[in-house]
Amino acid sequence: MIYHMLPAVVWAQQADTETYTAETLASEGFIHCTGQPERLIWVANRFYRQQATDFLILCIEPTRVQAEIKWEQADQHLFPHIYGPLNRDAIVNVIKFPRDAAGLFILPPELA
Repeated sequence: MIYHMLPAVVWAQQADTETYTAETLASEGFIHCTGQPERLIWVANRFYRQQATDFLILCIEPTRVQAEIKWEQADQHLFPHIYGPLNRDAIVNVIKFPRDAAGLFILPPELA
């Protein structure tokens, strides 16, 4: 399983589309993902903690992804990057990404 986090409003805006396209697909050429839930927490709190909006986690089955997935080094860790739109049938679950009272992202029970 690989994971992608996004603001809930972005997911709602693409509700009727056949594929999901993150903003970074246009700006960087790929959709950012992580391979471990714990790494997702690190990314979320490092880059998105200050955004006071609800976030979701897409749980993605990599064998179902039609676009190319490349595992690439960033911040001394390997991250899966999806090089194309994400076909929705590869998304096996959508989970709310909770925060604690201080605003830190915490691991949802479904991924613990």
